Formats: sequence, structure tokens, C-alpha cells
Amino acid sequence: MFENLKNSFIAKALLFTIILWIILAIIFGFTDLEISIAVVDESSEWGIFGRVYGEATGYGLIAIALSALIGGSNNNIEKQKIPAYVIIGIGVILFVLGFIFNVEPLIIDGAGVFIFVIIFLAITYNKDWKQYRKISAIIIILAVLNSLLFVQLTKFLCGRIRFKDLASSFTDYTPWFLPPGPLSGGDSFPSGHTSVSFMFLPLLIIFRDRKLKDPIRIISAFLILGWAVFIAVSRVVVGDHYASDVLFSAMMACIITILLYKWFYLKGT
Repeated sequence: MFENLKNSFIAKALLFTIILWIILAIIFGFTDLEISIAVVDESSEWGIFGRVYGEATGYGLIAIALSALIGGSNNNIEKQKIPAYVIIGIGVILFVLGFIFNVEPLIIDGAGVFIFVIIFLAITYNKDWKQYRKISAIIIILAVLNSLLFVQLTKFLCGRIRFKDLASSFTDYTPWFLPPGPLSGGDSFPSGHTSVSFMFLPLLIIFRDRKLKDPIRIISAFLILGWAVFIAVSRVVVGDHYASDVLFSAMMACIITILLYKWFYLKGT
């Protein structure tokens, strides 16, 4: 009975997400330009922060997920940590190469990879990583389906021009449902940063068995959702994306996470 209630809740959550997506997609389809004109400030410090560091944290999470997914396949707890050492090494190499060639994104992303994995390794060193394999698999699949396939393929096919790159007259603006096509050279729709920040969404599953009023569950949900929304909004504020750009990345992440949760945790119930 308890599992049936969970399945009912999942079905309702999926339906709610789809309806919300449709409603907001319609609204933003006719208000994207006005929203950007009203809120964009390319010198916004917190907006620039989101631009610079928004993806690095996601790459760090992917690094952790890969470490746990691969390492957890080994029955020996000590040997489970070997993939983490390798990934830390890769992160350090990227970090050093970034300094050598003066490539800031490489420095930040490399640091995000090895710092996140080191912290995870320190916290869970004596634990069996098999318990993290399901959540790690969900994160990796979400990254592939949303950030890699959906976002990158749609960016190429749509070719929507970013707000900051529009002509002063805005004559080259196009709504999300009338994309100019791949030859336009634009890559605004949808948002890659947002898809990466929403990769933290599956972490909510960790706290699913805690009571709704549990402080740990409340704080964790606030941090996970807060970070994802912060990055999404920051992308609009600096003019890199429109509201609909971040909407599609975020909603796709929500739907994929819900379906993967049902598949991995409620399958057969």
C-alpha cells in the first residue's frame, strides 16, 4: 500500500511538472524579450558568478557519481576508491593545464572535479560505495540525456540568438517556438548551465525517507533547489539566456529525474 501511494505521488508529480512546463512555455513564448529587457544587467556580480562557477559544481557532481558508480561495482571497499583517485588525477591535470595555457574555465572545472571528489572520498572513505550506485546511475543518465543530448542537439538545431548578442533594435529576436535554425550561429536555447545545475536534483532522493518537517530534509531541499534556481536565474540576468531557455532545461531535468526515480526505486511495485 505504501508503495502504491508512492507511485500515485510520482504520477501526480510528473503530471504537475508537464502542466507547469506547458503553461510557462506559453507565457515565456510571448514575454521572453520583455523579461530580458527588464532584468538583464551584464555587469551583475552574482550573475557573473553563476556564469563562471555554474558548471564547475555540476562537473564535480558527475565526477563523484562516476567514482561511486564504477567503484561500487567492486566488493573490496578499499579498491572501490581507485576510480576516485584516477578522476582526482584527471581533475588535477586539467587544473594544471588551465594554468599553463591560461584558460580560466579549465582551471575552475578541473578544480571542481578534484575538490568535489576529495571531499566525497574523505566523508565516505570507510563506507561501502555500493549503496551509492543507484543515485550515481541516475545522475549520470540525467547528464547524458539532458545536458549532453537534449541541450546540445536542441542548441544546434534551433540556433536561437542570445539576448546579449541581439541587435540594438531586437529585430533578430525569435521566440523559442520559431527558431531561426542551425545556420544562424546562435546557441541560446536551451540553457546548458541550467541543465548542469539541475543535475543536483536527484540528490533529493537521498532524503526521501525522512519526515517532511525533518530539518535536514528541509535544509537539503532548500540548498539543492536553491542552487539550481540561482544558476537558472543568473543566466537570464547576465543576458546569456531567456526565461524559456532555462525553463526547458529545468523541466526536462525534472521529468527525467522523476522517471528515473520510478525506474530505479519503484520498479515492480
